[in-house]
Amino acid sequence: MPNSHYTYRVTWSPDDREFVATCVEFPGLSWLEEDEIEALRGIRKLVAETVEDMRTNGEAVPEPLADREYSGKILLRTTPDLHRRLAIEAAEAKVSLNRYVNAKLALNG
Repeated sequence: MPNSHYTYRVTWSPDDREFVATCVEFPGLSWLEEDEIEALRGIRKLVAETVEDMRTNGEAVPEPLADREYSGKILLRTTPDLHRRLAIEAAEAKVSLNRYVNAKLALNG
């Protein structure tokens, strides 16, 4: 199935009092159902139909995030004060700034 590698999420919507299923690669699409499995089935079907329609119309279809290649490099801009604070914390921990930031990101991921 062409849409099986996309990133899906099912959460409870208190406002709708149903489960809402979404797809990260298609932020404009969602599907509501009383049952979370049915919500997932619904969004997957909707994504498949959307992909088919996009291909039929010659539109570019988003590549699934799971299938993309990642270099492992992130260019991050921050404030000078935060940069200084992180550099000091890294020095105190006796690790590189890169290793320190990686560790902090891993804790919050």
